[in-house]
Amino acid sequence: MQSLRRNSYAGKKLIMLMTPRPYQDYAIESIFRFFEEHKDPTRNPVVAMPTGTGKSIVNGGFIQRVFQRWPNQSIMMLTHVKELIEQNADKLCRMWPGAPVGIYSAGLKSKEAGLPITFAGIQSAIKHPGLFGKVDIIFIDECHLVSPNENTSYQKFIAALREVNPNLRLVGLTATPYRLGLGMITDGGIFTDICCDMTTLDAFNWFIDEGYLSPLIPRPTDTKIDLSGVRKRGGEFREDDLQKAVDIDEITEAAVKEMLEVGADRNRFLIFATGIDHTEHITDLLLSLGQTAVAVHSKMGGNRDKILADAQNGAYRFVINNNVLTTGYDDPLIDCIPMIRPTSSPGLWVQMLGRGTRPVYEQGFDLSVTEQRLAAIQAGPKQNCLVLDFAGNTMRLGPINDPQIPKKKRPGTGEIPIKLCRDDNTVPEEGNCGAYNHISARFCCDCDAEFTFEIKIKQKASSQELIKKDVPVVKDFTVTKVVYSVHKKVGSIDCLKVTYHCGMRKFTQYVTAWHTSSVRHRGISWWEQRSPIPLPKNAHAAMDHIDDLKKPTMIRVWINKKYPEIMSYDLPD
Repeated sequence: MQSLRRNSYAGKKLIMLMTPRPYQDYAIESIFRFFEEHKDPTRNPVVAMPTGTGKSIVNGGFIQRVFQRWPNQSIMMLTHVKELIEQNADKLCRMWPGAPVGIYSAGLKSKEAGLPITFAGIQSAIKHPGLFGKVDIIFIDECHLVSPNENTSYQKFIAALREVNPNLRLVGLTATPYRLGLGMITDGGIFTDICCDMTTLDAFNWFIDEGYLSPLIPRPTDTKIDLSGVRKRGGEFREDDLQKAVDIDEITEAAVKEMLEVGADRNRFLIFATGIDHTEHITDLLLSLGQTAVAVHSKMGGNRDKILADAQNGAYRFVINNNVLTTGYDDPLIDCIPMIRPTSSPGLWVQMLGRGTRPVYEQGFDLSVTEQRLAAIQAGPKQNCLVLDFAGNTMRLGPINDPQIPKKKRPGTGEIPIKLCRDDNTVPEEGNCGAYNHISARFCCDCDAEFTFEIKIKQKASSQELIKKDVPVVKDFTVTKVVYSVHKKVGSIDCLKVTYHCGMRKFTQYVTAWHTSSVRHRGISWWEQRSPIPLPKNAHAAMDHIDDLKKPTMIRVWINKKYPEIMSYDLPD
């Protein structure tokens, strides 16, 4: 690769090297595969990944590999907020120290053009498209915001660059590949294909199962907002009507009182309000109650960066915002989202909820191992994020892992796939916490109560619901006895079979430390956690040391799977 000068941004932002996770590597290679299969420059792919799963690493990893293979390229990353510009550039420079990066953003007080890689704000770049010369690839972060209207800033900028390079390729990144009133992002407009979709129900659940995302616990509230008089414009509630319907003293006061009571054990709140006045109203009320709170909105002046930095450093327990912190705000410690902002936009709904899905890992765990990631979350300050849905968005738009896609008719009745944990649909004498659950869930995502089912045959029944994966349900069990044996399987290497007896239930695990496949590292980690001696040469030799192994006092099990999976353990010191 040719030598490229290192710019000042890369030097300032380098903190530690970063490498893509396996799923991020898959997303990176999916872009290369798409371009190899589709040479037509009008075919533009989208990578869809949930908030918090590292789209910036995908962007950075792809750019780095492009320059390793074709060092004379010119690439731009466009987005609409300065926070995303800075985050994306930061991640690339952590992956590639010395990357030839320029920042072109009035908000970041930088106007660097002409470098091989440019991270730019569309509001700044559209004013001078000729500065960027011949560009080969443009990444657009939060690409669901790109309108199909040719008179918008993104479309005008792309058209100007295509006059210089007709073979310009585009790549979109988003957590919500759909738009209110327009359907999927590929149904018209500049993006034609989704080359990698990790936002499906199963994929989203996988991120939670693997410890890459923090679970959301959405709950209905006693305080309700009456939207009967609220009009819509373009499919979304009109903000002036919303402000009148929501910013009422008794509603706001009741919502604040309820969030303080229900969220008493929560540490950091991000509240979504309806308008600027409503944002200030909630803030004043919380301050009057002795809480640390701050308002964030478009008319707050130039100190927003400092306020948000102070909030992330713990200066405020409550951050109340209006249409500001829906994208680009990264505070993993958010563990409660009171939603007092009704919306008809599934994209906005999912983006707002995404502020609470970033996990927080306790130090001292091996985060390359699933069980260790899950254990690190449980040991940390945030096990999940509570969503208090005063706005009724869950019933209107669906859960974050299966939202109602706009302009796409659902099978069956068209009802949102949600059920409540309540007295009339749970096994007697079990929890009735009132949490929202996906329609296919067998156990409550919050209190673990088991749902009862009636077999009904209806003409309108949806076949789609029959194949959807249950929301993961994880429960703790006290271990009363552990039994070990050698497991033999024809055509495979012997492994250690471990059976955990937990009262009347038992769970089985296979330790595959002697395999040659990718499952070997899990078995090795299992042994190292339990024994100070080196791993024996095979499972038969391991049986000679089972009396010396540490035995867990408790195990955490994903129970609503065909074969229950042991996620983590409590081992004695």
